[in-house]
Amino acid sequence: MVRTPRDLQEFLALLSKEGELLKVKEEVSPELEITEITDRVVKRKGPALLFERVKGHKIPVVTNLFGSFKRIAVALGVRDIEELSDKIANLLELKAVEGVLGKLKIIPKLWEMKNLLPKMVDRAPCQEIVLTGREVDLFKLPILKCWPEDGGYYITLPCVITKDPETGVRNVGMYRMQVYDSQTTGMHWQIHKVGAKHYRKAEALGQRLPVAVAIGPEPAVIYSATAPLPEDMDEFMLAGFLKGSPVELVKCLTVPLEVPSQSQIVLEGYVEPYERRIEGPFGDHTGFYTPPEPYPVFHVQCITMRKDALYPATIVGKPPQEDCYLGKVTERLFLPLIKKVLPEVVDINLPWEGVFHNLVFISIDKRYPGHAFKVASAIWGLGQLMFSKIVVIFDKEVDVQNLREAIFYMCANVDPARDIMIVKGPVDVLDHASPEVGFGSKMCIDATKKWKEEGYHRNWPKEAVMDKETKKKIDLLWKKLKMDELLNQRHRK
Repeated sequence: MVRTPRDLQEFLALLSKEGELLKVKEEVSPELEITEITDRVVKRKGPALLFERVKGHKIPVVTNLFGSFKRIAVALGVRDIEELSDKIANLLELKAVEGVLGKLKIIPKLWEMKNLLPKMVDRAPCQEIVLTGREVDLFKLPILKCWPEDGGYYITLPCVITKDPETGVRNVGMYRMQVYDSQTTGMHWQIHKVGAKHYRKAEALGQRLPVAVAIGPEPAVIYSATAPLPEDMDEFMLAGFLKGSPVELVKCLTVPLEVPSQSQIVLEGYVEPYERRIEGPFGDHTGFYTPPEPYPVFHVQCITMRKDALYPATIVGKPPQEDCYLGKVTERLFLPLIKKVLPEVVDINLPWEGVFHNLVFISIDKRYPGHAFKVASAIWGLGQLMFSKIVVIFDKEVDVQNLREAIFYMCANVDPARDIMIVKGPVDVLDHASPEVGFGSKMCIDATKKWKEEGYHRNWPKEAVMDKETKKKIDLLWKKLKMDELLNQRHRK
């Protein structure tokens, strides 16, 4: 296993060594200009960007850190993303064993589990500089305004840390934060998120909720804050497992919370009960502006940072964007967990064009009539997969990662009156098509071969494919004629 970068500085050094970092030395504005440059680079599958001269600021800005599978692999210390999926799958196989040989086999898995629990430290780079009182000024940070009609400047890559006011269980989530003034921001806690759950509990108790925001912790923590973990599971534990060592935490100076010691910048403060302020609009990952709505207000009472601090940001908008790669990693990482709940699932694909929640392709080992509708119903009951607007179920032979192949079978195998199921339920708050915010309809399309028990009384046709003997013969002739070389030449012209 490759060494996981300890902080963003080490991550950037590794990316530079791999030719995955471009330093922008010209002065650029945090208002729109960094977004436009980043958007163009992402669309061309370009490198991470380090903006060394940001107009009006001394702190450099980094974007597109996770905008390729190669960079995410470097961030998480693996050779490729499938290695992470295998690691999760192996951990899930941990169970009681008998005999000396069996016990020896599980020792490596148990050794990995020692990294789950975070480790407390007394001193941390993220507290080298401390700003309190009138020194607290969010406008000193190079926070971006991303799109022309955004309601203001937004912190787009924050790791927001809260604790359940009743149980003390921690949550780390990523929620955009609109800067209102030098010491307050919005807190975009959508109703389905755990941070919102903590806030509702505090509000019911008439208490302010302490909040800490880590900007730019080590890469494994940034990814983990985006991961759709089950409620009450600590994201720092996932980060420790992924990077192969415990996440080091340090106590905040003004709130009863802990933050990653290697963070670039930390905002400490609180959210008052029953306080709301209009947040938005914001050009979101859906490709549309989300409309202004009232959200809780975060009051910043302390800012700590490193002396050599960097400011990481992400740009969201019409795909592909950086979050598409993070979403695909989550898809691969959580597939083994989905298979544990639904063993009939063969593969799953959340196409980028569906911006995570709009479209899901799933191949299954079909075993009985109506199996496709059963799988879709189960998917809508699994955490954030409940937001899946259109779920399309295929037979196990279909490669759902191949959009051309999947769409072919979806169009060929579906009779709309028979094969479509529409249900009502929670939908993504950012879904502008639903009649109500957070509530609407969802659809399952059964694109599997139909059985007579499902109302199909004809003979399902055979697919027109070439026989193996002819294919083998032409393979030899193909090489002799150098067809690949000739076709490549034609394509280059």
